[in-house]
Amino acid sequence: MRDSVDLSFKQNKRETMYDGFFKLRRYTYQTELFQGGWSEPFQREMFERGHAVAVLLIDLERQQVVMVEQFRPGAVPTQENPWLMEPVAGIIEPGESPVDVAMREAEEEAGCKILRIRKVFEYLVSPGGTTETIELYVGEVDSRDIPEFAGLDHEHEDIKIHKIPIETLFEMLENDAFSNGVSIIAIQWLKLNWAKMAEIWP
Repeated sequence: MRDSVDLSFKQNKRETMYDGFFKLRRYTYQTELFQGGWSEPFQREMFERGHAVAVLLIDLERQQVVMVEQFRPGAVPTQENPWLMEPVAGIIEPGESPVDVAMREAEEEAGCKILRIRKVFEYLVSPGGTTETIELYVGEVDSRDIPEFAGLDHEHEDIKIHKIPIETLFEMLENDAFSNGVSIIAIQWLKLNWAKMAEIWP
């Protein structure tokens, strides 16, 4: 039993520190303490960029996945190679459903249509510093006619598309070929569920 289920918090103040493509907000909170009473007011700055969808594209007939590779500036300080391989993903825009985003991004980033789609789960990206969540989906595709490159010019996207056999993908995971959370989480889920993939579709 988690002790925290009965605890409360107060949001005393919200200040917008920056408002551009992304937002930075400073919140003032008080929380109930595990040992009783309330904390003193404290501040936390949160990076807010909305919420996102990622979809791992799988060609079940050919037993391979489709992933995209593109430059990620957030990887520059820590990675020797800031071109990362990931599932297709995108931000949920006003008026869009998560499935709409998955369908749109599959066409824009990977040049393919999703035939069947299923939600895996939703998770917090890094709740100590951002409010962003990712809804992870798995989508079935026919990878035969997928192009080698994709991306929208007006979004400065330069994307290389990879078709990776399942066993190769699992070997890449074991050999630390992926350094971004959404890829690791998605592939680990696939590895756990690969034997029963034919049963998971609605």
